Amino acid sequence: MSVELYHRDTGQGLPVVLLHAFPVSSAMWLSQREALAPAYRVITPDQRGFGGSPLGADDPDLGLAADDVVALLDAKNIDSAVIGGLSMGGYVAMALLRRHPQRVRALVLADTKAGADPEPARANRHRIAAAVEADERSSLLLEEVLPTLVGPTTVATRPMVHGRIRAMVQSAPAAAVAWAQRAMAARPDSLDTLRAATVPALIIVGEEDTLSPSTEAEVMTAAIGEARLVRIPAAGHLTAVEAPEPFNTALLSFLDRLG
Repeated sequence: MSVELYHRDTGQGLPVVLLHAFPVSSAMWLSQREALAPAYRVITPDQRGFGGSPLGADDPDLGLAADDVVALLDAKNIDSAVIGGLSMGGYVAMALLRRHPQRVRALVLADTKAGADPEPARANRHRIAAAVEADERSSLLLEEVLPTLVGPTTVATRPMVHGRIRAMVQSAPAAAVAWAQRAMAARPDSLDTLRAATVPALIIVGEEDTLSPSTEAEVMTAAIGEARLVRIPAAGHLTAVEAPEPFNTALLSFLDRLG
């Protein structure tokens, strides 16, 4: 059963839905809302349990997270939209493409991967889920997850950006973290979904991303017939936050070509 997502809806024109990374909220898209809203309608929902959105009582499933987004589109009478996602948001975007392909006008996948988790990664997700449930004040996310989200250039030269990301990670609700980790652990391989896609696609990856490195971006680009790959230098996993100007330039160039 879908939940009603808290969201921001700014601008007019072609609808662009941006789905945030784990374990932050749609607050990460501030720069993108500002850059895109003069020309496009930008919709940035908080996914289940994060930001202002309720978690609901459903078992963890990224397919349900995709259905939440479709319910939001239905409520706004939007037939199709550009669907973009970064990291976990990319997983949800691919689930939406798999379950509701007619709702996807174009696809943007940033710092994400199409493959399912190998067993060690799944086990680690379940370990983190159990740990934050057992102790909601656990510093596990700051100690283990935060260092993987930002590149060394950001750590060394963008202290305010690093601090902003740290604050978003620190405010993540434990129940949402656990739900999302288990949902991501259970996600299927999406390569066949990408191979079947007939929409334009933009793939973005930070050159310092170690969680979803360039090799993963190249695999997704090769799988989609109409895909463009953009690498962003001096940025890690959260490219949209670490390097908003090149990220926005790539996104606007892609959207402008859609007509």
